[in-house]
Amino acid sequence: MNATANTFSFKQIAIDFKEITKAGLAISVVFSSIAGYLLGVPDFESLQSATLLMLAVGGYCMVGASNAFNQVIEKDLDALMDRTKNRPVASGRMAPNHALFVASLLTIIGLILLYLINPKSAMFGAISIFLYTSVYTPLKTVTPLSVFVGAFPGAIPFMLGWVAATDNFGIEAGTLFLIQFFWQFPHFWAIGWFLYDDYEKAGFFMLPTGKRDNSTALQTILYSIWLLVASMLPCLGYTGKLFISPIAAGIVFLLGLWMIFYAVRLYRLRTPKAARTLMLVSVLYITLLQIVYITDKFLR
Repeated sequence: MNATANTFSFKQIAIDFKEITKAGLAISVVFSSIAGYLLGVPDFESLQSATLLMLAVGGYCMVGASNAFNQVIEKDLDALMDRTKNRPVASGRMAPNHALFVASLLTIIGLILLYLINPKSAMFGAISIFLYTSVYTPLKTVTPLSVFVGAFPGAIPFMLGWVAATDNFGIEAGTLFLIQFFWQFPHFWAIGWFLYDDYEKAGFFMLPTGKRDNSTALQTILYSIWLLVASMLPCLGYTGKLFISPIAAGIVFLLGLWMIFYAVRLYRLRTPKAARTLMLVSVLYITLLQIVYITDKFLR
C-alpha cells in the first residue's frame, strides 16, 4: 500500500509540475530559443553543447517560473474557468506557498544558468519574468492592452537564443524579436476568440475591442500582414548577419499568405472554430518559419 501511495504521489507531483510550468508552452519557448541560438552561431563547429543545455534548461525554468507565479496570482480567477479550474493551485491540490517556492526556485535556477551563458541573457530572462508576472498578468482583467504588454516577454525567447550565441543585441536579435512580437497578436487574439466565453467568466480582456466583432477580426488580419513583413526582412540585406536566401524568402512568403488566408477566414466566418484553426496555423507558422531560417542558413 505504501509503495502504491508513494508511486501515486510521485506521479501526481510530476503531473502538477508539468501543469504549473505549462510544459507544452515551455517546450515551444525552448524550441524558439534554440532556433535563435542556431541562427546566431557562425557554423556547426561553433555549437557548444553545454551552452545549448543551459539555454534549454534555463529557458524552461524562465517560462515555468512565469507560469507558476501567474497561477498563484490568478488562482481565484482560474477556478472560475473550465479551461483552468483543474490547475494545481486553483483546484487546491497545491498550496500557494508551495507554488511560490517552486516559482522562486525556478527563477533562481533559470537566471543562474542564463547568466553562466552571458549576463545579457540573464538580463532578458529577468525582464521577461518581471513583465509577464508584474505587468501582463494584472492587466488581463483591466484592459485589452494586456496582450500588447504580454507580447514583449512572449517575443524574447527567439531573440534570447541569438544573444546567448553571440553575447550581442543588435539588428539581428531585434529582427527576431520583431517577428515573434507581431506573431503574438493573431495567435493570442485567436485564442481569446474561441475561448471568449470562458475568459469572460474571469473578466479577462483578451480581444482588442473586447468583443468578437469585425474590428477585432480586421486587426488580426492587419497584424498577420505585419508579421509577414517582419518575417521577410532578413531577405533584404539590412539585418546584418541574419540573412535568408531568395528560395527561403519565397517559402516564408507563402507561409505568410497561408497565415493571412486563415485570418481573413476568421473575418468572414467569425466562429470559434475558425479562430481555433487560426491559432493552430499560427503555431505551425512560427515553427516552420524557424525551421526554414535554420535550414537555409546551414544549407547555403
